[in-house]
Amino acid sequence: MPATKEVKCESADCELDMFENHYTYDVPENHSVDDLRCPYCGGRDLSVIEV
Repeated sequence: MPATKEVKCESADCELDMFENHYTYDVPENHSVDDLRCPYCGGRDLSVIEV
């Protein structure tokens, strides 16, 4: 099963508390949360939530 990561936007101005990012089997091995943007505010201050 492809990986899923729960991500939090750390921007103080953002209203989004978290989102899930679902990957396919074809995602490059060097892809990380640093490559993503918040789907709400467009910011890059993101962190992975460990569950």
